[in-house]
Amino acid sequence: MSLISSTRVQGRVIHALLMREVLTRYGRHNIGFLWLFVEPMMFTVGVAALWSAFHAVHGSSLPIVAFAVTGYSSILLWRNMGFRTIGAIEPNLSLLYHRNIKPIDIYMSRLLLEIIGATASFVVVSFIFGMVSDDITWPENLAEVIAGWGLLAWFGVGLATLAGALSEEHEFVEKLWHPAQYLLVPLSGAAFQVDALPTALQKLALYLPMVNGVEIVREGFFGSKFHAHYDVGYLVTVNTVLTVLGLAQLRKIAREITPE
Repeated sequence: MSLISSTRVQGRVIHALLMREVLTRYGRHNIGFLWLFVEPMMFTVGVAALWSAFHAVHGSSLPIVAFAVTGYSSILLWRNMGFRTIGAIEPNLSLLYHRNIKPIDIYMSRLLLEIIGATASFVVVSFIFGMVSDDITWPENLAEVIAGWGLLAWFGVGLATLAGALSEEHEFVEKLWHPAQYLLVPLSGAAFQVDALPTALQKLALYLPMVNGVEIVREGFFGSKFHAHYDVGYLVTVNTVLTVLGLAQLRKIAREITPE
């Protein structure tokens, strides 16, 4: 089979799994597919509203709503991916009877759905607030926002693939994932600006890959109003390592899986 034919088959497989995942998760009733981005949008708007109501401090002069939207939208982009890949193979073992369906297809369809939902939520919320409020302005550098968002999505894919593949061999991964997420959320850069931290803490904060991604997104969004700190090379390196390790582990378990 040629590369073009293989790519077409792969595309059809992932599209079919994506549609199956949408129907399984959201169903055909009520607003159905709209929950894909309405759910994260409600969370983001709720956080922004709470921050505004309690006049939360975030270490910068940026509007509180804009700061919350750019921060918590980025959390939703990578955080939920791990929940969708951990333990994802076992309930879908019957699908692996089909010759063209591999474990990586199951992962990719779920991860793509999370990316679509989080991205749609970020765009819609930013657009709505940009239209009705002065707290959010249009991005000063849209290309940088897209680049930062893409790097965050890549980080989420790599981390979720590795965590999901490891969970198929080690049960403790699933048990550790939940508390790990609760610890990472407040450290992710969503609720603080790196520039507002002491110099020593700035260096420590940037060891967390997602902090670099959030800083890139915010610099593209706020431009001259925001003094960003990030290391693109470090973020790309971490993403590459996570992706390679995840794919290697996924390939290993794929040889050991027995369809039911």
